[in-house]
Amino acid sequence: MNNNKRRQILERLRANNPNPETELNFSSPFELLVAVTLSAQATDVSVNKATDKLFPVANTPQSIYDLGVDGLKEYIKTIGLYNNKAINVIKACKILIEKHDGKVPENREALEFLPGVGRKTANVVLNTAFGWPTIAVDTHIFRVGNRTRFASGKNVDQVEEKMLKVVPAEFKVDVHHWFILHGRYTCLARKPRCGSCIIEDLCEFSGKVYPDE
Repeated sequence: MNNNKRRQILERLRANNPNPETELNFSSPFELLVAVTLSAQATDVSVNKATDKLFPVANTPQSIYDLGVDGLKEYIKTIGLYNNKAINVIKACKILIEKHDGKVPENREALEFLPGVGRKTANVVLNTAFGWPTIAVDTHIFRVGNRTRFASGKNVDQVEEKMLKVVPAEFKVDVHHWFILHGRYTCLARKPRCGSCIIEDLCEFSGKVYPDE
């Protein structure tokens, strides 16, 4: 795919959604960090149902740490892998309290040092909480990047590297959200909704699917 076509795709996505936002509910960098940590292999909907009950009770590193692993589990037990996630969140809270005065660091290395926080989670926090031009590649972005040929790669790191290279600076902060939402609601894994896709004519996917097929 050439850069002119990429720009057209980004301009259409921006026109359709000028101010994209994550679908995770949060009101602080710490709440976002917890929500993204919990969202691994889980839907945003399931995470929001849990955090909507958790955050009114505990939404700081100290208050969640005070719940303890078992106390936290009671709030997140409807989310997949909740046992390990509870352990990681409590450990992360301890580090935030002891090393960062209870604040989420605006620093990739410090974020990735936290249990349960990998490159993708760090990218989401840096982008969504702090406005960094990072691109967190999840399954949706990986699929859309490869399927459209916008940014092809054999793994998420390759797709991220390609997107950072080809996405103009003016789009970098928002492209993460645009591609996630596009993959979640239009470019579906099993059967993409090509007939209602706003970038269908620019997409280079060879297996396009239409309603009458």
